[in-house]
This record gives sequence, C-alpha cells and structure tokens, in this order.
Amino acid sequence: MSTTLERPAPAPSEPTNRVRLSLTQRLLSRPEIGALVAAIIIFIFFFAAAPSFRSAESFFTVLYQSSIIGIVAVGVGLLMIGGEFDLSAGVMVYTAGLVASMFCWYFGVNLWVGAILSLIFCLALGFLNGYLVMKTGIPSFLITLGTFFVLQGANLGVTKLVTGTVSSPDISQIAGFDSLRAIFSSSFKIGSVTVWGSVIWWIAFVALAAWTLHRTRTGNWIFAVGGNLDSARAVGVPVVRTKIGLFMTVAFLAWFVGMHQLFRFNTLQAGSGVGNEFLYIIAAVVGGTLLTGGFGNAIGVAIGAFIFGMTSLGIIYAGWDPNWFKAFLGVMLLLAVLVNLYVKRMATSVRRAS
Repeated sequence: MSTTLERPAPAPSEPTNRVRLSLTQRLLSRPEIGALVAAIIIFIFFFAAAPSFRSAESFFTVLYQSSIIGIVAVGVGLLMIGGEFDLSAGVMVYTAGLVASMFCWYFGVNLWVGAILSLIFCLALGFLNGYLVMKTGIPSFLITLGTFFVLQGANLGVTKLVTGTVSSPDISQIAGFDSLRAIFSSSFKIGSVTVWGSVIWWIAFVALAAWTLHRTRTGNWIFAVGGNLDSARAVGVPVVRTKIGLFMTVAFLAWFVGMHQLFRFNTLQAGSGVGNEFLYIIAAVVGGTLLTGGFGNAIGVAIGAFIFGMTSLGIIYAGWDPNWFKAFLGVMLLLAVLVNLYVKRMATSVRRAS
C-alpha cells in the first residue's frame, strides 16, 4: 500500500497597493521637465521666426542675459523650496553696487574695501530678513516687501544726497578696479563669440545648489522646512538656522550680481532693479518650484532663467514690440503653476510606488 504525499499549496501572495509607473510617468514627475519641454519649444520657435537668433553670437548673448537673472534666481529658488519669498532681491542687487561705489568714491579708498563692506552689508540684510521672519511670525512676503521699499528709497535718497544725481560716480579710475573687474565682469573670446564670465559663474552656482539640495544634509533640511515646518522641527531640523541661511544666500547672490553690474558699466542708476524680484520668482516657478514650498530643484530654476533670456531677446531679434514680453511672462506663470501641480501629483505617485 503506497501513500501519496501532496505538496502544500503555496501561500497566497500579499496584496500590495504599489502602483507601477512607466518611464514616461517617472520623467514627468521631475520638477524641471515642464520647463525643459517649454524651453525646447520656445527655442525652436524663435530659431524659425528670427533669423538673427540662429547665430552663435546671439545664443551666447541669450546665455548672458539668462545668467544675470539666473544667478539670483538660484538663491530665490532655494528660498522658495524652503517655503519663503524675498521681494527685496531685485533692488538689493543695486544697493550692493551703490554701497561699494559711493563709499570708495566719497572716502577715496580701494574698491576692495568697498566690495567687502558691501558684502557684509548685504549679508546683514539677508540675516535681518530671515531673523524677522522667524522671530515675529510675519510672512516673508510682508517683511521683504518692507525691505524692498526701504532699499528703494535709500538707493535714490542717499545717492542724490552724496552725488547730487540719481546715478553713482564713475569708479574706473579708483584703485582695485581692474582686479575686481577680472573677477566679476570678465569676458573672453571663442572665435568671434564673446563669452561673459557671469555665464561660467551661473553654471557653477547652479551646480553647487543642485549638489547641496540632493547630496547633503542641508538640502534635506531645505526640503523639510518647506514641506512641513512642524514635522521638520519634530525630527530635529534646525529650522531657524536653515531659513536665515537661505535669506543670506539670496543676499550673497544679489551682491555678486551687483558687483558684476558695477564693474561692467562703471556706474549704476539708483532707481534700477525694481521689478526684477518678480523675474527671479517667475524663473523659479517656471522651472518647477512650487509656491507652497518643499518641491523644486536648481536645474529647473536655471531652465526657467534660460527661458526668460530666450524670450526677452528673441522678441527683439524677431522685430516685435518688446511690450509683448510682459504678456508672455504672465502666460508662462499661469501655465507653470498648472503644470507644477500636475508634476507634484506625479512625483507623489512615484514616491508611493517606490
């Protein structure tokens, strides 16, 4: 008599709620993907519509224009990922240049002294903005709006008081000019094309910001304070230090661009910079940064600034009325907000599925 042994039935597989996403869906979850698609479309459009846009000289002019906005936009983008805004960044650029130029012209000292003094002044402004936001609980929109008006008035009032006009004096004959110009406003030739050093600096700042966001503990803190402030505090994130540091980063980059403007043109108009703060924010939003914080990256902000550069110059190269540029910015901002909401949902789905 033989006995037949039956194998036990396999245990039922555990149910899973994971969603398998395609490669396309994963790509669409990247913050910068919408800006990248828009940049390609805009580039092709102006390449076809404006013959002068097709030259290498025009392309590097677009890169230069993008870098002037893009450098400060990197800091503004990081700050927005951290859940805050800085509306004083535009005028702070020119405050930095005016402090350095007028101090050295009035007291007759080396421009290196003025540049260092200007850096300290800007970092102090950034610290003050961050400190007031964190200690008072007043939204950063209002704090930095107040700073914006103070700087705007001081730029005009102090410049006119010292020089009698609304422009700073020519500093090209003051000691230290050549060495500082080599750092902040140099250029070199590749064939017939002029490449400005600000483009190289822009790429370096973007790379540093991208590395910081995605490869360091500081980057985790930035996403944490922008995503959920209470949860960030609960897990030991230094919230106050992180946010103040972000405001000081914006101030540093504003100082850097201010030095570039000063040493390129030798003089500055005291009333300049008003409205640029919105260009920085638009570049960040178009690049995939959410207005609510906690989402975005530096590459996307750089693409957003590049879109600004292409459009502002592409309209001119095409021979159109430059006033259409503002209309374009409004349309891009609205579309970017809608696209960013979709990308945010896709990114959330990817994280749940992984």
